[in-house]
Amino acid sequence: MTVVQLDAAVPLDRFADHLDGVDVRLVRAYAGEDPGDAADLDGLVVLGGNMSAHDEHEPGIPATRALLAGAARAGVPTLGICLGAQLLAVATGGRVDVAAPPGREAGIVDVRWRPEAAADPLVGDLAADAERDATRSTPMPTMHADAVVDLPRNATWLAASRTYPYQAFRIGDAAWGLQFHPEASPALMDAWSVDAGDAPEERAAIAEAVTAADERVRADGARIARTFAGLVAVRAAERETV
Repeated sequence: MTVVQLDAAVPLDRFADHLDGVDVRLVRAYAGEDPGDAADLDGLVVLGGNMSAHDEHEPGIPATRALLAGAARAGVPTLGICLGAQLLAVATGGRVDVAAPPGREAGIVDVRWRPEAAADPLVGDLAADAERDATRSTPMPTMHADAVVDLPRNATWLAASRTYPYQAFRIGDAAWGLQFHPEASPALMDAWSVDAGDAPEERAAIAEAVTAADERVRADGARIARTFAGLVAVRAAERETV
């Protein structure tokens, strides 16, 4: 499985501990490394970053858009997180606004699952748990200002928040975009808050919310990572038999 890191400050973090049963190849796109052709991949993860999905000059952004489009067409299990989700949307015909009018979303967001999520191969178990708990939502870390504002035509809309509607979506059968950060630890979220220039009281509020939800976030983030790794393992096994 190939992991494209677009920003040195946005690593795989906790997901590195839970991608069971697959070999992970890290591609540092910000340093000019090449992930190769989408058709040759068993799985693809594209992480977040501080740049825009429309940026033509940042290392790796145009190439990653093209890679995501190819992966979605080829049925490669694909997961875009935050900027990765925005790139997936743009690459497949959706629209992303820079500094979207509702404003920055930072801290913990309640990801509210739509009915379509119940049967989804990646997030269906989380949606089912939320339905059983009568909350219909799952708390997740988030930190973004750009946002997907129109989904591609062939997208399945999976989740929303109060501020931004497109928190999770699927393109075709095997490509997912998650606006939130299921991989992010409290330490990483705090580092991002510092980098964003948050005032001390804003940083403290974010840290408090993230810490309070961390037990649930840790468990549910691990479930997403393991489930995705399982989909990649199936793809790899199928390719070996061809």
